[in-house]
Amino acid sequence: MHLIQLSIHIKKILKNSAAAIAVFSIYAANAAPLKLEKEELKFGFIKLTDMAPLAIAYEKGFFEDEGLYVTLEAQANWKVLLDRVIDGELDGAHMLAGQPLGATIGFGTEAHVVTAFSMDLNGNAITVSNDVWNMMKPHVPMDKGKPVHPIKANALKPVLEKFKAEGKPFKMGMVFPVSTHNYELRYWLAAGGIHPGFYAPHEGDTAGNILAEAFLSVTPPPQMPATLEAGTINGYCVGEPWNQQAVFKGIGVPVITDYEIWKNNPEKVFGVSNSWAEKNPNTHLAVVKALIRAAKWLDENNNANRAEAAKILSKSHYVGADYEVIANSMTGTFEYEKGDKRDVADFNVFYRYYATYPFYSDAVWYLTQMRRWGQIADTKPDTWYDEVARKVYKPDVYLQAAKLLVAEGKVDNKDFPWDTDGYREPQAEFIDGIAYDGRKPNEYLGKFSIGLKADQVIKSAKVEQIKK
Repeated sequence: MHLIQLSIHIKKILKNSAAAIAVFSIYAANAAPLKLEKEELKFGFIKLTDMAPLAIAYEKGFFEDEGLYVTLEAQANWKVLLDRVIDGELDGAHMLAGQPLGATIGFGTEAHVVTAFSMDLNGNAITVSNDVWNMMKPHVPMDKGKPVHPIKANALKPVLEKFKAEGKPFKMGMVFPVSTHNYELRYWLAAGGIHPGFYAPHEGDTAGNILAEAFLSVTPPPQMPATLEAGTINGYCVGEPWNQQAVFKGIGVPVITDYEIWKNNPEKVFGVSNSWAEKNPNTHLAVVKALIRAAKWLDENNNANRAEAAKILSKSHYVGADYEVIANSMTGTFEYEKGDKRDVADFNVFYRYYATYPFYSDAVWYLTQMRRWGQIADTKPDTWYDEVARKVYKPDVYLQAAKLLVAEGKVDNKDFPWDTDGYREPQAEFIDGIAYDGRKPNEYLGKFSIGLKADQVIKSAKVEQIKK
């Protein structure tokens, strides 16, 4: 029997014992009066550092505090994970932020999926092979022998030209078509003048390589280092610990973190099917409460708990990478080229900066990138972006859970954006300096030199203007 399942089984036995009755009576007297529709839950995750809120909520007893008996189960890949949530085999899961949105609008698997909890900010990086890095290096500004960060994709452009002259495609991996990694990698490449290609699902093209100068394809996160080492890809964008793994194995160099591409960008979410959320509103609240507490634990006292968190995540049934590899980024540092370790306190953020709040503007940004690269084939009015964001992101559930925790004295009132309308103020801390206002998605799309504009569509592998 799996260790987590065995632990749940033992806890059930103890709950029914005479010795445990008094303990649970005390708990019941102090807990929020939530009548749970479902107590036994199974959640899925992918083996990445940012699944941490789920692991911590389990290991620290926050799920149990809410009367929940949770099994955590690693999934083979993001598609399997999403399908199992939709089919009801999983009650919920650690998801790519784009997955609930993509599913709800029908890109790929079609189903209404929602989120009431943002799991983290930042946490990804772009890694290239040693050979590619050696070719990039002459084009990277240096200071006292060390690269000046952020490293822009401009330094990669001469490498692509060399590959093209030799008749070789330049291939990069990302984890899923609607992943943050796909959009961050595309954003970085395009900001450096490299076209990452378009999708044309309306014409049956879901590869995303139309007009591409760099060819992107899907590789599951834990397989990234081995795929790079085999030479199947020349670089990749993935979450931790799989960039640091490349450093430890001596097979690649992380050249930029997503923190440097978009400071404090939203990353993963906790997703459930809409039908599950409607059927289990109190259970949903209880889950969000436990996850908020886990996120707080991960960030409190200036990341004082991160070393312990890294040890927990190193267990084989969670991430399963060596403690040193996980700690290399999770404890406030990040190693680029071997020996070039730098302080990046906010590489992983789980609670501060309102990280757990599901902002509508975060959802809209993902939708703009789906439109920019053709996953959304046709132009949409600004109102459409807002409507989809509200259909998928559920800040009302989140704030209800937060209010219960504040009343219980488990979190501080100041930790939550009570007065927001769900939209962040315009953000400009992107690598290309282009400001983003979630209230004006079409205006935002018009600012990019590479990417579809509001009045453009892909037809027969070409960009065409929409006739008005």
